Amino acid sequence: MELLTRKLILFGVCVVAAIVLIVRLVQLQFFNQEEYGKESQKNAVKTITLTPARGLMFDKNGHVVVDNRPTYTVTITPNEFDTLRYKEVSMLLGISEEELRAKLKEVKGTNRFNPQRIKRDVDFKTIAYISENEKYLKGVDFQVEALRYYPNDFRAAHIFGYAKEISEKQLENQVGDYYKQGDMIGIKGIEKSYENYLRGEKGYRFVNVDVNGREIGSVNDGRDDIIPINGSDLYLTIDRDLQSYAERLMKDKRGAVIAVDPNNGDILCMVSNPDFDLNIFSGPTDPKVLNDLMNDKDKPLFNRVTMTNYPPGSTWKMMMGMAGFASGKITPTSLINCPGGFVFGNRAFEDHGAYGSINLTRALEVSANVFFYKLVLDIGLDNYYKYSSMFGFGQKTGIDIPEELPGRLPSTEYYNKVYGVGKWTEGYLVSLGIGQGELGVTPVQMVAYTAAIAMNGLYNTPHFVNKIVNTNTKEEIYPKFDSRKIDFPQKWYEAVKKGMYLAVNGEGTARGIKNEEFILAGKTGTAQTQGNNHSWFVGFAPYDNPKIAICVLGENLGWGASFGAPTAGAIMIKYLSGRDVFNPDDQTVFNVRD
Repeated sequence: MELLTRKLILFGVCVVAAIVLIVRLVQLQFFNQEEYGKESQKNAVKTITLTPARGLMFDKNGHVVVDNRPTYTVTITPNEFDTLRYKEVSMLLGISEEELRAKLKEVKGTNRFNPQRIKRDVDFKTIAYISENEKYLKGVDFQVEALRYYPNDFRAAHIFGYAKEISEKQLENQVGDYYKQGDMIGIKGIEKSYENYLRGEKGYRFVNVDVNGREIGSVNDGRDDIIPINGSDLYLTIDRDLQSYAERLMKDKRGAVIAVDPNNGDILCMVSNPDFDLNIFSGPTDPKVLNDLMNDKDKPLFNRVTMTNYPPGSTWKMMMGMAGFASGKITPTSLINCPGGFVFGNRAFEDHGAYGSINLTRALEVSANVFFYKLVLDIGLDNYYKYSSMFGFGQKTGIDIPEELPGRLPSTEYYNKVYGVGKWTEGYLVSLGIGQGELGVTPVQMVAYTAAIAMNGLYNTPHFVNKIVNTNTKEEIYPKFDSRKIDFPQKWYEAVKKGMYLAVNGEGTARGIKNEEFILAGKTGTAQTQGNNHSWFVGFAPYDNPKIAICVLGENLGWGASFGAPTAGAIMIKYLSGRDVFNPDDQTVFNVRD
Protein backbone atom coordinates (compact mmCIF):
# COMPACT_ATOMS: atom_id res chain seq x y z
CA MET A 1 0.00 0.00 0.00
CA GLU A 2 2.73 2.32 0.98
CA LEU A 3 4.69 1.45 -2.17
CA LEU A 4 1.65 2.01 -4.35
CA THR A 5 1.10 5.48 -2.82
CA ARG A 6 4.63 6.53 -3.55
CA LYS A 7 4.30 5.34 -7.15
CA LEU A 8 1.10 7.32 -7.57
CA ILE A 9 2.71 10.48 -6.15
CA LEU A 10 5.74 10.10 -8.44
CA PHE A 11 3.47 9.52 -11.40
CA GLY A 12 1.46 12.64 -10.54
CA VAL A 13 4.57 14.81 -10.28
CA CYS A 14 5.77 13.60 -13.67
CA VAL A 15 2.40 14.33 -15.26
CA VAL A 16 2.31 17.86 -13.83
CA ALA A 17 5.86 18.54 -14.98
CA ALA A 18 5.04 17.28 -18.44
CA ILE A 19 1.97 19.50 -18.61
CA VAL A 20 4.01 22.57 -17.54
CA LEU A 21 6.64 21.88 -20.18
CA ILE A 22 4.06 21.39 -22.90
CA VAL A 23 2.27 24.63 -21.97
CA ARG A 24 5.55 26.54 -21.98
CA LEU A 25 6.55 25.12 -25.35
CA VAL A 26 3.20 26.10 -26.81
CA GLN A 27 3.61 29.60 -25.37
CA LEU A 28 7.10 30.01 -26.85
CA GLN A 29 6.26 28.55 -30.24
CA PHE A 30 2.86 30.06 -30.87
CA PHE A 31 2.17 33.06 -28.65
CA ASN A 32 5.59 34.74 -28.06
CA GLN A 33 7.32 33.64 -31.22
CA GLU A 34 7.77 37.17 -32.59
CA GLU A 35 9.06 38.64 -29.34
CA TYR A 36 11.57 35.93 -28.61
CA GLY A 37 12.55 35.69 -32.24
CA LYS A 38 13.67 39.30 -32.15
CA GLU A 39 15.62 38.76 -28.93
CA SER A 40 17.35 35.78 -30.48
CA GLN A 41 18.18 37.78 -33.57
CA LYS A 42 19.85 40.47 -31.48
CA ASN A 43 22.51 37.98 -30.49
CA ALA A 44 23.08 37.00 -34.14
CA VAL A 45 22.93 40.40 -35.83
CA LYS A 46 25.34 43.30 -35.42
CA THR A 47 23.72 46.71 -35.89
CA ILE A 48 26.08 49.33 -37.32
CA THR A 49 24.79 52.89 -36.94
CA LEU A 50 25.30 55.11 -39.99
CA THR A 51 25.64 58.71 -38.89
CA PRO A 52 24.15 61.34 -41.23
CA ALA A 53 26.15 64.42 -42.13
CA ARG A 54 24.97 67.57 -40.37
CA GLY A 55 23.19 70.12 -42.52
CA LEU A 56 25.22 72.85 -44.21
CA MET A 57 24.91 76.59 -43.66
CA PHE A 58 24.83 79.23 -46.41
CA ASP A 59 25.10 83.00 -46.17
CA LYS A 60 22.41 85.33 -47.55
CA ASN A 61 24.01 85.23 -51.00
CA GLY A 62 24.18 81.43 -51.20
CA HIS A 63 27.85 80.96 -50.26
CA VAL A 64 28.64 77.89 -48.12
CA VAL A 65 29.93 79.15 -44.77
CA VAL A 66 29.70 75.92 -42.73
CA ASP A 67 30.61 72.75 -44.60
CA ASN A 68 31.53 69.13 -43.78
CA ARG A 69 34.67 67.16 -44.50
CA PRO A 70 35.04 63.36 -44.54
CA THR A 71 37.10 61.89 -41.70
CA TYR A 72 37.88 58.47 -40.26
CA THR A 73 36.43 57.42 -36.92
CA VAL A 74 37.88 54.35 -35.19
CA THR A 75 35.35 52.06 -33.52
CA ILE A 76 35.63 49.06 -31.21
CA THR A 77 32.99 46.38 -30.70
CA PRO A 78 33.48 45.54 -26.99
CA ASN A 79 32.42 41.89 -27.00
CA GLU A 80 34.81 41.14 -29.87
CA PHE A 81 37.76 43.12 -28.57
CA ASP A 82 40.84 41.22 -27.38
CA THR A 83 41.55 42.75 -23.97
CA LEU A 84 45.22 41.83 -24.33
CA ARG A 85 45.42 44.56 -26.99
CA TYR A 86 44.57 47.55 -24.76
CA LYS A 87 48.13 48.87 -24.71
CA GLU A 88 48.70 48.42 -28.46
CA VAL A 89 45.43 50.07 -29.46
CA SER A 90 45.77 52.96 -27.03
CA MET A 91 49.26 53.72 -28.38
CA LEU A 92 47.97 53.46 -31.94
CA LEU A 93 45.21 56.00 -31.27
CA GLY A 94 47.30 58.30 -29.11
CA ILE A 95 45.11 57.98 -26.06
CA SER A 96 45.93 56.59 -22.64
CA GLU A 97 45.20 52.98 -21.82
CA GLU A 98 43.09 54.17 -18.87
CA GLU A 99 40.96 56.31 -21.19
CA LEU A 100 40.42 53.43 -23.59
CA ARG A 101 39.43 51.08 -20.77
CA ALA A 102 37.04 53.70 -19.40
CA LYS A 103 35.39 54.21 -22.79
CA LEU A 104 34.71 50.51 -23.23
CA LYS A 105 33.61 50.12 -19.61
CA GLU A 106 30.90 52.75 -20.21
CA VAL A 107 29.27 50.55 -22.87
CA LYS A 108 26.31 48.74 -21.38
CA GLY A 109 23.97 45.87 -22.31
CA THR A 110 23.46 44.84 -25.91
CA ASN A 111 25.49 47.87 -27.07
CA ARG A 112 28.55 45.72 -26.35
CA PHE A 113 27.73 43.77 -29.50
CA ASN A 114 27.77 46.93 -31.65
CA PRO A 115 30.68 49.19 -32.73
CA GLN A 116 31.38 52.10 -30.37
CA ARG A 117 33.18 55.28 -31.44
CA ILE A 118 36.56 55.58 -29.76
CA LYS A 119 38.33 58.41 -31.63
CA ARG A 120 37.29 60.77 -34.43
CA ASP A 121 39.39 62.49 -37.08
CA VAL A 122 42.04 59.74 -37.25
CA ASP A 123 44.73 59.97 -39.95
CA PHE A 124 44.98 57.60 -42.90
CA LYS A 125 48.20 56.02 -41.65
CA THR A 126 46.39 54.71 -38.57
CA ILE A 127 43.49 53.42 -40.66
CA ALA A 128 45.92 51.61 -42.96
CA TYR A 129 47.54 49.91 -39.95
CA ILE A 130 44.14 48.73 -38.68
CA SER A 131 43.25 47.32 -42.10
CA GLU A 132 46.56 45.50 -42.44
CA ASN A 133 46.26 43.95 -38.96
CA GLU A 134 42.55 43.19 -39.08
CA LYS A 135 42.89 39.57 -37.94
CA TYR A 136 44.89 40.56 -34.85
CA LEU A 137 42.87 43.63 -33.88
CA LYS A 138 39.55 41.89 -33.39
CA GLY A 139 36.64 44.25 -32.91
CA VAL A 140 38.69 47.27 -34.03
CA ASP A 141 37.27 48.92 -37.14
CA PHE A 142 36.66 52.35 -38.66
CA GLN A 143 33.88 54.37 -40.27
CA VAL A 144 33.89 57.39 -42.54
CA GLU A 145 32.02 60.27 -40.91
CA ALA A 146 31.62 63.99 -41.56
CA LEU A 147 33.08 66.71 -39.34
CA ARG A 148 32.65 70.47 -39.61
CA TYR A 149 34.75 72.50 -42.00
CA TYR A 150 34.72 76.31 -42.30
CA PRO A 151 35.76 77.56 -45.77
CA ASN A 152 35.97 81.22 -44.74
CA ASP A 153 38.42 84.01 -44.08
CA PHE A 154 36.43 84.87 -40.93
CA ARG A 155 35.46 82.96 -37.79
CA ALA A 156 31.90 83.86 -36.76
CA ALA A 157 32.52 81.61 -33.77
CA HIS A 158 29.71 83.05 -31.65
CA ILE A 159 27.25 82.79 -34.55
CA PHE A 160 27.81 79.23 -35.75
CA GLY A 161 28.68 77.71 -32.36
CA TYR A 162 29.83 74.10 -32.39
CA ALA A 163 28.82 70.49 -31.83
CA LYS A 164 30.57 68.01 -29.53
CA GLU A 165 30.15 64.43 -28.35
CA ILE A 166 27.13 64.13 -26.12
CA SER A 167 27.91 63.93 -22.41
CA GLU A 168 26.64 61.27 -20.05
CA LYS A 169 24.40 63.85 -18.34
CA GLN A 170 22.92 64.98 -21.67
CA LEU A 171 22.25 61.36 -22.55
CA GLU A 172 20.36 60.86 -19.29
CA ASN A 173 18.31 64.04 -19.77
CA GLN A 174 17.51 63.68 -23.47
CA VAL A 175 13.90 63.71 -24.61
CA GLY A 176 13.34 60.60 -26.71
CA ASP A 177 16.05 58.09 -27.58
CA TYR A 178 17.79 59.58 -30.63
CA TYR A 179 21.19 59.97 -29.06
CA LYS A 180 23.56 57.18 -28.13
CA GLN A 181 26.99 57.25 -26.57
CA GLY A 182 29.49 58.93 -28.90
CA ASP A 183 26.91 60.90 -30.91
CA MET A 184 27.48 64.57 -31.73
CA ILE A 185 25.10 67.27 -30.46
CA GLY A 186 24.98 71.06 -30.90
CA ILE A 187 26.46 72.80 -27.86
CA LYS A 188 26.55 76.52 -28.73
CA GLY A 189 25.17 79.04 -31.22
CA ILE A 190 23.14 78.05 -34.27
CA GLU A 191 24.45 74.49 -33.99
CA LYS A 192 22.52 74.20 -30.73
CA SER A 193 19.41 76.23 -31.59
CA TYR A 194 18.74 74.28 -34.80
CA GLU A 195 20.04 70.89 -33.60
CA ASN A 196 16.82 69.04 -34.46
CA TYR A 197 17.10 70.18 -38.09
CA LEU A 198 20.87 69.90 -38.50
CA ARG A 199 21.38 66.40 -37.05
CA GLY A 200 19.46 64.46 -39.72
CA GLU A 201 18.13 60.92 -39.36
CA LYS A 202 20.38 57.99 -38.55
CA GLY A 203 20.73 54.97 -40.80
CA TYR A 204 21.51 51.36 -39.86
CA ARG A 205 23.36 48.45 -41.48
CA PHE A 206 22.56 44.95 -40.23
CA VAL A 207 25.25 42.27 -40.34
CA ASN A 208 24.98 38.56 -39.41
CA VAL A 209 27.63 37.35 -36.97
CA ASP A 210 28.54 33.88 -35.77
CA VAL A 211 28.79 32.70 -32.15
CA ASN A 212 32.28 34.21 -31.99
CA GLY A 213 31.07 37.60 -33.21
CA ARG A 214 32.63 37.27 -36.65
CA GLU A 215 30.76 38.99 -39.47
CA ILE A 216 29.35 36.45 -41.94
CA GLY A 217 27.35 38.72 -44.28
CA SER A 218 24.61 41.29 -44.56
CA VAL A 219 21.16 40.51 -43.29
CA ASN A 220 18.78 39.87 -46.19
CA ASP A 221 21.52 40.99 -48.60
CA GLY A 222 21.32 44.51 -47.22
CA ARG A 223 17.70 44.99 -48.20
CA ASP A 224 16.77 45.65 -44.56
CA ASP A 225 19.42 48.36 -44.16
CA ILE A 226 18.19 51.88 -43.46
CA ILE A 227 19.91 54.69 -45.36
CA PRO A 228 20.78 57.78 -43.24
CA ILE A 229 19.26 61.12 -44.21
CA ASN A 230 21.55 64.12 -43.93
CA GLY A 231 20.52 67.09 -41.81
CA SER A 232 18.59 70.02 -43.24
CA ASP A 233 20.52 72.98 -44.66
CA LEU A 234 20.21 76.43 -43.09
CA TYR A 235 20.12 79.61 -45.16
CA LEU A 236 21.40 82.39 -42.94
CA THR A 237 20.90 86.14 -42.98
CA ILE A 238 24.58 87.06 -42.60
CA ASP A 239 26.58 88.59 -45.43
CA ARG A 240 29.88 86.73 -45.80
CA ASP A 241 31.86 89.75 -47.01
CA LEU A 242 30.45 92.08 -44.35
CA GLN A 243 31.19 89.54 -41.60
CA SER A 244 34.77 89.27 -42.78
CA TYR A 245 35.15 93.06 -42.93
CA ALA A 246 33.67 93.59 -39.44
CA GLU A 247 35.98 90.96 -37.96
CA ARG A 248 39.00 92.70 -39.53
CA LEU A 249 37.93 96.01 -38.00
CA MET A 250 37.65 94.37 -34.57
CA LYS A 251 41.02 92.62 -34.78
CA ASP A 252 42.99 92.99 -31.53
CA LYS A 253 40.06 94.85 -29.93
CA ARG A 254 37.71 93.79 -27.16
CA GLY A 255 34.10 94.49 -27.95
CA ALA A 256 31.11 93.74 -30.13
CA VAL A 257 29.49 94.58 -33.46
CA ILE A 258 26.03 93.68 -34.69
CA ALA A 259 24.26 94.97 -37.79
CA VAL A 260 20.73 94.15 -38.93
CA ASP A 261 18.35 94.90 -41.76
CA PRO A 262 15.86 97.12 -39.87
CA ASN A 263 13.06 96.11 -42.25
CA ASN A 264 12.92 92.52 -41.00
CA GLY A 265 15.53 91.87 -38.27
CA ASP A 266 17.91 89.86 -40.49
CA ILE A 267 21.34 89.92 -38.83
CA LEU A 268 23.90 90.97 -41.44
CA CYS A 269 27.01 90.48 -39.32
CA MET A 270 27.88 89.89 -35.68
CA VAL A 271 31.29 89.97 -34.01
CA SER A 272 32.21 89.27 -30.42
CA ASN A 273 35.91 89.75 -29.89
CA PRO A 274 38.13 88.16 -28.66
CA ASP A 275 36.75 84.97 -30.13
CA PHE A 276 38.12 81.50 -30.86
CA ASP A 277 38.87 79.10 -33.70
CA LEU A 278 35.94 76.75 -34.29
CA ASN A 279 38.31 74.15 -35.75
CA ILE A 280 39.37 73.48 -32.16
CA PHE A 281 35.99 71.85 -31.62
CA SER A 282 35.40 70.21 -35.01
CA GLY A 283 37.40 67.11 -34.04
CA PRO A 284 38.97 65.79 -30.83
CA THR A 285 39.70 68.78 -28.59
CA ASP A 286 43.09 68.97 -26.90
CA PRO A 287 42.33 69.28 -23.15
CA LYS A 288 45.15 71.80 -22.73
CA VAL A 289 43.81 74.02 -25.54
CA LEU A 290 40.32 73.87 -24.04
CA ASN A 291 41.63 74.65 -20.58
CA ASP A 292 43.58 77.64 -21.93
CA LEU A 293 40.44 78.94 -23.65
CA MET A 294 38.30 78.62 -20.55
CA ASN A 295 40.86 80.39 -18.38
CA ASP A 296 41.81 83.14 -20.84
CA LYS A 297 41.51 86.50 -19.03
CA ASP A 298 39.93 88.07 -22.14
CA LYS A 299 37.10 85.48 -22.06
CA PRO A 300 36.96 84.52 -25.77
CA LEU A 301 34.11 82.05 -25.12
CA PHE A 302 31.92 84.87 -23.73
CA ASN A 303 29.46 86.37 -26.23
CA ARG A 304 29.78 90.14 -25.82
CA VAL A 305 26.91 90.85 -28.23
CA THR A 306 24.23 89.05 -26.25
CA MET A 307 25.49 88.57 -22.71
CA THR A 308 27.12 91.83 -21.60
CA ASN A 309 25.57 94.10 -19.00
CA TYR A 310 27.18 97.46 -19.75
CA PRO A 311 25.81 101.00 -19.37
CA PRO A 312 25.15 102.38 -22.88
CA GLY A 313 26.17 105.98 -22.17
CA SER A 314 24.69 108.63 -24.46
CA THR A 315 23.39 106.10 -27.00
CA TRP A 316 20.55 105.80 -24.46
CA LYS A 317 19.37 109.38 -24.93
CA MET A 318 16.98 108.56 -27.80
CA MET A 319 15.22 106.19 -25.39
CA MET A 320 14.82 109.03 -22.92
CA GLY A 321 13.39 111.21 -25.66
CA MET A 322 10.75 108.61 -26.55
CA ALA A 323 9.90 108.13 -22.86
CA GLY A 324 9.60 111.89 -22.44
CA PHE A 325 7.14 112.10 -25.34
CA ALA A 326 5.14 109.03 -24.29
CA SER A 327 4.79 110.17 -20.69
CA GLY A 328 3.57 113.59 -21.85
CA LYS A 329 6.41 115.47 -20.15
CA ILE A 330 7.76 117.01 -23.37
CA THR A 331 6.77 117.55 -26.99
CA PRO A 332 9.11 117.87 -29.98
CA THR A 333 9.10 121.65 -29.45
CA SER A 334 9.47 121.68 -25.64
CA LEU A 335 12.56 123.50 -24.39
CA ILE A 336 14.76 122.61 -21.43
CA ASN A 337 17.45 124.98 -20.23
CA CYS A 338 20.94 123.52 -20.35
CA PRO A 339 23.33 126.05 -18.68
CA GLY A 340 26.34 123.73 -18.61
CA GLY A 341 25.83 122.01 -15.27
CA PHE A 342 23.18 120.63 -12.95
CA VAL A 343 22.92 120.35 -9.18
CA PHE A 344 20.63 117.87 -7.46
CA GLY A 345 20.75 117.65 -3.69
CA ASN A 346 24.34 118.20 -2.73
CA ARG A 347 25.81 116.76 -5.91
CA ALA A 348 26.85 118.61 -9.08
CA PHE A 349 26.52 116.96 -12.50
CA GLU A 350 28.62 118.34 -15.36
CA ASP A 351 27.90 118.82 -19.04
CA HIS A 352 30.07 119.26 -22.15
CA GLY A 353 28.94 122.85 -22.69
CA ALA A 354 26.24 125.47 -22.12
CA TYR A 355 23.52 125.28 -24.78
CA GLY A 356 20.75 127.46 -23.36
CA SER A 357 17.13 126.40 -23.86
CA ILE A 358 17.00 123.58 -26.44
CA ASN A 359 14.56 120.96 -27.67
CA LEU A 360 15.11 117.19 -27.84
CA THR A 361 16.48 117.19 -31.39
CA ARG A 362 19.17 119.73 -30.52
CA ALA A 363 19.90 117.92 -27.24
CA LEU A 364 20.61 114.71 -29.22
CA GLU A 365 22.75 116.56 -31.75
CA VAL A 366 25.09 118.03 -29.13
CA SER A 367 24.50 115.26 -26.56
CA ALA A 368 23.54 117.73 -23.83
CA ASN A 369 23.62 115.87 -20.51
CA VAL A 370 21.64 118.43 -18.50
CA PHE A 371 18.65 118.03 -20.81
CA PHE A 372 18.42 114.35 -19.90
CA TYR A 373 19.27 114.77 -16.19
CA LYS A 374 16.22 116.99 -15.87
CA LEU A 375 14.05 114.90 -18.19
CA VAL A 376 14.51 111.61 -16.32
CA LEU A 377 13.54 113.25 -13.02
CA ASP A 378 10.43 114.64 -14.67
CA ILE A 379 9.53 111.31 -16.24
CA GLY A 380 9.95 109.35 -13.00
CA LEU A 381 11.18 105.80 -12.50
CA ASP A 382 7.91 104.02 -13.28
CA ASN A 383 7.57 105.69 -16.70
CA TYR A 384 11.29 105.16 -17.31
CA TYR A 385 10.80 101.43 -16.79
CA LYS A 386 7.46 101.24 -18.65
CA TYR A 387 8.59 102.83 -21.91
CA SER A 388 12.10 101.35 -21.91
CA SER A 389 10.50 97.90 -21.60
CA MET A 390 8.45 98.63 -24.74
CA PHE A 391 11.74 98.89 -26.67
CA GLY A 392 12.92 95.53 -25.35
CA PHE A 393 15.22 96.52 -22.50
CA GLY A 394 15.42 94.38 -19.35
CA GLN A 395 14.42 91.28 -21.35
CA LYS A 396 15.88 88.92 -23.91
CA THR A 397 15.34 89.88 -27.54
CA GLY A 398 14.66 86.27 -28.56
CA ILE A 399 17.64 86.11 -30.96
CA ASP A 400 17.90 82.55 -32.29
CA ILE A 401 21.01 81.48 -30.42
CA PRO A 402 20.76 80.24 -26.83
CA GLU A 403 23.45 82.48 -25.34
CA GLU A 404 21.50 85.58 -24.31
CA LEU A 405 20.95 87.51 -21.07
CA PRO A 406 18.31 90.21 -20.38
CA GLY A 407 20.58 93.00 -19.16
CA ARG A 408 19.33 95.13 -16.25
CA LEU A 409 16.58 97.76 -16.40
CA PRO A 410 16.18 99.43 -12.97
CA SER A 411 12.65 99.76 -11.60
CA THR A 412 11.02 100.68 -8.30
CA GLU A 413 10.92 96.98 -7.44
CA TYR A 414 14.62 96.68 -8.27
CA TYR A 415 15.68 99.59 -6.02
CA ASN A 416 13.43 98.42 -3.18
CA LYS A 417 15.03 94.99 -3.40
CA VAL A 418 18.62 96.27 -3.60
CA TYR A 419 18.47 99.22 -1.17
CA GLY A 420 15.30 98.62 0.82
CA VAL A 421 11.94 100.38 0.77
CA GLY A 422 12.35 104.09 1.57
CA LYS A 423 16.17 103.86 1.54
CA TRP A 424 16.79 105.30 -1.92
CA THR A 425 16.01 108.69 -3.40
CA GLU A 426 15.41 110.38 -6.74
CA GLY A 427 19.11 111.16 -6.78
CA TYR A 428 19.64 107.57 -7.90
CA LEU A 429 17.76 108.38 -11.12
CA VAL A 430 19.83 111.29 -12.43
CA SER A 431 22.56 109.16 -14.03
CA LEU A 432 19.98 106.87 -15.59
CA GLY A 433 19.01 109.76 -17.88
CA ILE A 434 22.36 109.60 -19.69
CA GLY A 435 22.65 105.81 -19.81
CA GLN A 436 24.76 105.41 -16.70
CA GLY A 437 24.06 104.21 -13.16
CA GLU A 438 22.69 100.72 -12.74
CA LEU A 439 21.34 100.40 -16.27
CA GLY A 440 22.86 97.45 -18.15
CA VAL A 441 22.23 96.57 -21.82
CA THR A 442 23.48 94.23 -24.51
CA PRO A 443 24.51 95.29 -28.05
CA VAL A 444 21.75 93.10 -29.53
CA GLN A 445 19.17 95.04 -27.48
CA MET A 446 20.73 98.29 -28.67
CA VAL A 447 20.64 97.40 -32.36
CA ALA A 448 17.01 96.22 -32.11
CA TYR A 449 16.02 99.51 -30.44
CA THR A 450 17.94 101.57 -33.01
CA ALA A 451 16.32 99.67 -35.87
CA ALA A 452 12.88 100.27 -34.32
CA ILE A 453 13.52 104.02 -34.23
CA ALA A 454 14.79 103.97 -37.82
CA MET A 455 11.58 102.16 -38.88
CA ASN A 456 9.22 104.48 -36.98
CA GLY A 457 8.37 101.90 -34.33
CA LEU A 458 8.60 98.61 -36.23
CA TYR A 459 10.43 96.29 -33.80
CA ASN A 460 11.79 93.09 -35.37
CA THR A 461 13.46 90.29 -33.42
CA PRO A 462 17.07 89.95 -34.62
CA HIS A 463 17.66 86.51 -36.11
CA PHE A 464 20.13 84.46 -38.17
CA VAL A 465 18.07 81.89 -40.05
CA ASN A 466 15.78 82.73 -42.96
CA LYS A 467 15.11 79.31 -44.44
CA ILE A 468 15.52 75.61 -43.59
CA VAL A 469 15.66 73.14 -46.48
CA ASN A 470 15.17 69.41 -45.98
CA THR A 471 17.88 67.82 -48.14
CA ASN A 472 15.76 64.72 -48.71
CA THR A 473 12.27 66.07 -49.45
CA LYS A 474 13.36 69.60 -50.49
CA GLU A 475 10.65 70.93 -48.18
CA GLU A 476 11.31 74.54 -47.17
CA ILE A 477 10.55 75.93 -43.72
CA TYR A 478 10.60 79.67 -42.98
CA PRO A 479 11.05 80.32 -39.25
CA LYS A 480 8.81 83.02 -37.78
CA PHE A 481 10.17 85.70 -35.49
CA ASP A 482 8.29 88.29 -33.48
CA SER A 483 7.57 91.58 -35.24
CA ARG A 484 5.50 94.30 -33.57
CA LYS A 485 4.68 97.96 -33.81
CA ILE A 486 5.57 100.41 -31.04
CA ASP A 487 2.66 102.63 -31.87
CA PHE A 488 3.78 106.19 -31.17
CA PRO A 489 3.03 109.29 -33.28
CA GLN A 490 5.25 109.70 -36.34
CA LYS A 491 6.36 113.19 -35.26
CA TRP A 492 8.03 111.70 -32.15
CA TYR A 493 10.15 109.37 -34.27
CA GLU A 494 10.94 112.21 -36.68
CA ALA A 495 12.20 114.40 -33.83
CA VAL A 496 14.47 111.63 -32.53
CA LYS A 497 15.75 110.61 -35.96
CA LYS A 498 16.49 114.24 -36.84
CA GLY A 499 18.67 114.46 -33.74
CA MET A 500 20.57 111.35 -34.89
CA TYR A 501 20.90 112.86 -38.37
CA LEU A 502 22.39 116.07 -36.97
CA ALA A 503 24.75 114.15 -34.66
CA VAL A 504 26.45 112.95 -37.87
CA ASN A 505 25.62 115.67 -40.40
CA GLY A 506 25.40 118.75 -38.17
CA GLU A 507 27.49 119.91 -35.23
CA GLY A 508 27.16 116.60 -33.44
CA THR A 509 29.56 114.23 -31.79
CA ALA A 510 29.68 111.87 -34.80
CA ARG A 511 30.36 114.51 -37.45
CA GLY A 512 33.66 112.81 -38.22
CA ILE A 513 31.85 110.05 -40.16
CA LYS A 514 29.71 112.29 -42.36
CA ASN A 515 29.62 110.76 -45.84
CA GLU A 516 28.93 112.53 -49.11
CA GLU A 517 27.46 109.50 -50.86
CA PHE A 518 25.25 108.00 -48.15
CA ILE A 519 23.38 109.87 -45.43
CA LEU A 520 24.28 108.23 -42.14
CA ALA A 521 22.49 108.88 -38.84
CA GLY A 522 23.48 107.83 -35.37
CA LYS A 523 24.55 108.63 -31.85
CA THR A 524 27.83 108.20 -30.02
CA GLY A 525 28.13 107.04 -26.42
CA THR A 526 30.99 107.05 -23.94
CA ALA A 527 30.18 104.90 -20.93
CA GLN A 528 32.14 105.46 -17.76
CA THR A 529 33.53 102.30 -16.24
CA GLN A 530 36.54 101.08 -14.38
CA GLY A 531 39.61 101.95 -16.43
CA ASN A 532 39.21 103.60 -19.79
CA ASN A 533 35.64 104.31 -20.96
CA HIS A 534 33.61 102.05 -23.26
CA SER A 535 33.14 103.44 -26.77
CA TRP A 536 29.59 103.07 -28.21
CA PHE A 537 27.84 103.98 -31.42
CA VAL A 538 24.36 103.14 -32.71
CA GLY A 539 23.07 104.27 -36.09
CA PHE A 540 21.35 103.50 -39.37
CA ALA A 541 21.57 104.30 -43.08
CA PRO A 542 20.50 105.58 -45.50
CA TYR A 543 18.59 108.13 -43.46
CA ASP A 544 15.51 108.27 -45.73
CA ASN A 545 15.36 104.56 -46.57
CA PRO A 546 17.12 102.51 -43.86
CA LYS A 547 18.75 99.30 -45.05
CA ILE A 548 21.15 98.74 -42.19
CA ALA A 549 21.12 99.48 -38.45
CA ILE A 550 24.18 98.93 -36.33
CA CYS A 551 25.62 98.89 -32.82
CA VAL A 552 29.35 98.97 -32.06
CA LEU A 553 30.82 98.54 -28.59
CA GLY A 554 34.55 98.97 -27.93
CA GLU A 555 35.51 97.87 -24.44
CA ASN A 556 37.78 100.46 -22.80
CA LEU A 557 38.42 102.12 -26.17
CA GLY A 558 37.58 105.67 -25.09
CA TRP A 559 35.22 108.14 -26.72
CA GLY A 560 32.32 106.97 -28.83
CA ALA A 561 33.58 109.23 -31.60
CA SER A 562 37.07 107.73 -31.54
CA PHE A 563 36.23 104.07 -32.16
CA GLY A 564 32.51 103.27 -32.18
CA ALA A 565 31.49 105.86 -34.77
CA PRO A 566 34.22 105.32 -37.42
CA THR A 567 33.91 101.54 -37.13
CA ALA A 568 30.13 101.64 -37.51
CA GLY A 569 30.33 104.18 -40.34
CA ALA A 570 32.78 101.99 -42.25
CA ILE A 571 30.58 98.91 -41.90
CA MET A 572 27.46 100.77 -43.01
CA ILE A 573 29.20 102.16 -46.10
CA LYS A 574 30.75 98.78 -46.87
CA TYR A 575 27.28 97.22 -46.84
CA LEU A 576 25.70 99.93 -48.96
CA SER A 577 28.51 100.34 -51.48
CA GLY A 578 30.57 97.16 -51.29
CA ARG A 579 33.68 99.27 -50.75
CA ASP A 580 36.19 99.16 -47.90
CA VAL A 581 36.54 102.72 -46.61
CA PHE A 582 38.27 102.27 -43.30
CA ASN A 583 41.79 101.21 -42.55
CA PRO A 584 41.87 100.02 -38.94
CA ASP A 585 45.61 100.63 -38.85
CA ASP A 586 45.22 104.25 -39.90
CA GLN A 587 41.99 105.41 -38.30
CA THR A 588 41.20 109.04 -37.72
CA VAL A 589 40.51 109.72 -34.06
CA PHE A 590 37.84 112.20 -33.07
CA ASN A 591 38.12 113.06 -29.41
CA VAL A 592 34.62 114.50 -29.17
CA ARG A 593 32.96 114.21 -25.80
CA ASP A 594 29.45 112.86 -25.47
